[in-house]
Amino acid sequence: MAREELTRLTGAVGGPNCDDDDCPNVYRHSGRGSIVVQGDVYDGFGVPDGEGLVEIPEAVLREAVRVLGW
Repeated sequence: MAREELTRLTGAVGGPNCDDDDCPNVYRHSGRGSIVVQGDVYDGFGVPDGEGLVEIPEAVLREAVRVLGW
């Protein structure tokens, strides 16, 4: 999936959790009806091949919910 297929829902460059546009973020992939998250890799336990865990601040998820009007 290409980055241009995603709509960024959260995170302003220079925001509290940002540094040079590498912020924790939530994206919407409207073509697939899915949500993509960007954050720090979490290695608290193993996951199946092809999957991963990321850790993002609660405030980022709250912002995404607000933007989506949920």
